[in-house]
Amino acid sequence: MNLFLFLAGALTFTLIFGKLIERLRVPWVFASLFLGLLLSIWNPFAAITTSETFNFLSELGMYFLLFMIGLELDIRAMFRQGRLIFGLAAGLALAESFFGTLFTHAFFDISWGVAILAAASFATVGEAILVPILDEFKIVKTKFGQMMLGIGTLDDIVELTTIIAAAVFLGTATGHSDFSILTNALILGGLFIAPLFLELFRTQVKHLQFKQIPPLFLFGLISLFAFVGVGSFVESAALGAIFAGVALKNLLSTERLERFESIVRTVAYGLFVPIFFLQVGSEVNLEYLVSAPLLILAVFTITILTKIGICYFGARKELGGKQAILLGVGLSAKFSTSIVILTMLFNRHFIDSEMFSILIGAMIASQFMIPVTFSLLLQKWKLKFQRQ
Repeated sequence: MNLFLFLAGALTFTLIFGKLIERLRVPWVFASLFLGLLLSIWNPFAAITTSETFNFLSELGMYFLLFMIGLELDIRAMFRQGRLIFGLAAGLALAESFFGTLFTHAFFDISWGVAILAAASFATVGEAILVPILDEFKIVKTKFGQMMLGIGTLDDIVELTTIIAAAVFLGTATGHSDFSILTNALILGGLFIAPLFLELFRTQVKHLQFKQIPPLFLFGLISLFAFVGVGSFVESAALGAIFAGVALKNLLSTERLERFESIVRTVAYGLFVPIFFLQVGSEVNLEYLVSAPLLILAVFTITILTKIGICYFGARKELGGKQAILLGVGLSAKFSTSIVILTMLFNRHFIDSEMFSILIGAMIASQFMIPVTFSLLLQKWKLKFQRQ
């Protein structure tokens, strides 16, 4: 079988199986992750899934994911959130990172630095998984719904900080014979400053005639590839992809940005992201999942108990005990960013197959258990939510 027929089959599986798991309120794109898990058991297409071409397409999927995070980041809006939301977001990230660091360092043979990065990456919130549920129960515009989405938005700061830390850590640990420390620092500094600097040209960019979609998309690709290319000099291509999105968000008008996001989302989730998830799944060693279910359960339990505890003691006066518990359950959902950072660490051999497989297994478990549990508690408790 050639690559094109393989992709046709893989995307067909993603489309059909994705419709099935959507009934459990799991995003359809994760269907390709399950296909990858099947291939990790028996892979008659190993020559394809390990080829340079497939790896390149998978890498593009990772960069598109990070690029979309950058497009959605609104740092000013994050800091305008209320004190309670900001405090809860910070408390959740710190608590889960702390307990996660102790756990991963104790059970896996890794350094404290890698343990902190892995735990911080896993401490993120997959609020996108819960949006359809909030919509279905008509609670998006309630105080509860806005608090959940606000914490999820502020969680982007944790994601961004973790990716920055991972990029710097990996770059430092890998070493760069062609660049001095000063050059590396200048390149990283440039990635930070470029989005803010480009905002000065927002007025001029408005005059560019992007009346047709292809030139607008081409302009976005130029930005993505340029930032990724510069970042790759210091092992910070992932960071470059995020800041490419931030730069475009600052450059484009609201109308053009909405058109561009629609195009990018279609291209990314229609092709590249499923390939990335497929490769991640194929790299999971199911032997560890079968032989260490208690470790997976421990990771999942640490996550959900930590978040329920922080939300209960931090928000019960504002929301009430049951709504605070429900908030903690919902915020325990995981999504794509954790996969990206764990994949970066795994590909550079900072974590082994066992740790990678167990953390991915815990993430997969959350994809099913959290939405179902959240929905069941909503229906059982019959809570009355205060409108915002």
